[in-house]
Amino acid sequence: MSFARPARCVFCSFSRGVSAGTRVPSRQFHPSPTQFTDRKPRFANFKARDGKTLEELSRNMKPEHFQPYTEKEKTALKEEYTPSQLAAIEAGEAAIDPKDMAEQFALRKDPMRLHYIDDFSTIEPGVDKHVRAPKSNSDYNATLKTDEDFIDDFARFFAELPSEATAADWVRFTETLRLTRGKEENELNPHSALVPDLFSPGESLSGKTKLAEVFETAEESFGRKEEITEAMKRLVQSTGYTPLQIASLSTKVLVSHSVVNQTRLGKVRRMYCLSIAGNGNGLLGIGEAKSEEASDAVTQSKYRAIRNMQPIPRYESRTIFGDVKGKVGAVELRLMTRPPGFGLRCQHLIYEMCRAAGIHDLAARVDRSRNPMNTVKAAYEALMSQRNPEDIARARGRKMVDVRKVYYSGRY
Repeated sequence: MSFARPARCVFCSFSRGVSAGTRVPSRQFHPSPTQFTDRKPRFANFKARDGKTLEELSRNMKPEHFQPYTEKEKTALKEEYTPSQLAAIEAGEAAIDPKDMAEQFALRKDPMRLHYIDDFSTIEPGVDKHVRAPKSNSDYNATLKTDEDFIDDFARFFAELPSEATAADWVRFTETLRLTRGKEENELNPHSALVPDLFSPGESLSGKTKLAEVFETAEESFGRKEEITEAMKRLVQSTGYTPLQIASLSTKVLVSHSVVNQTRLGKVRRMYCLSIAGNGNGLLGIGEAKSEEASDAVTQSKYRAIRNMQPIPRYESRTIFGDVKGKVGAVELRLMTRPPGFGLRCQHLIYEMCRAAGIHDLAARVDRSRNPMNTVKAAYEALMSQRNPEDIARARGRKMVDVRKVYYSGRY
């Protein structure tokens, strides 16, 4: 220790309050600091918790704490589950001894333990068991079509094309066009080890929703309130979205400034706009536009952002897959994944992009230049450069299983 340091700094560590939080590397998933009983509340109108930690709860857990469902709880469960599902739940809980539950209710201390505590049943619950296609659909001798095969398919299509052809005929041809030669089931319904989605489009726990009727009703109200312009019609035709779906998208202008072009007739001033668009559930796009009128530039940039929307890979529908980097011009930035509840701690431009894409936990660091236009483009490039672990597993011929979705922080 240096003798130039004042004496009061030598003893300051003894008088300073000890931090309640454990020292955990910032790059790991970790919970908030433990709240103790002697901690003063931050706000006077909020009472502090009883201060019990999960270790104390697991230490005092007894079989008497696991009681069967009451009549009131059964009535509430009947509103959410069918009688067969409720019977399966009761049979499953009856098969587990409360003594085993009390013994196994504890924090994991093995090297593979989790660094944060969370309710894993609320994060994309899934069952790694699904109906597979029969193995007879597989055709190991199937090959990709050659250029001559595709030429024959197009020639057959134009030969059988009716005199009054419509766009529906072309769509039907592209949807039924095969890319391989061999058994048809091998391409249309192959045998796969990937887990499908739990719900189909428009399907929920309460049943299927008639989306077409909802969109038709909304389109009628949309048409009565606001006139559809020619630009909106072209956008609907190019994207396939309905006016209601376009209105529900989140759009925002992030960069807006004037630009001047020097010509022999003088300076021509125009407005430049850079906008983003997203649905808040994994889609994000950026668009640029210039116009003499500011309103036209804003509209064109938003419509181009909607056309350019691309799916953004998201881990647990809240953060990104690992740390990624992006570079455009002199702007270099790094996006870092973060645990649940961390929030968005980044630049305001990246913050708006994450909100539009449906990313809730992320940290970012922008190095070198802070040019707003290049920052947005670099962040979009970084988000699109993520590597999906499912694609890596599929390329290696392996199956990826997220143990946190399967074991739910079990003890063993």
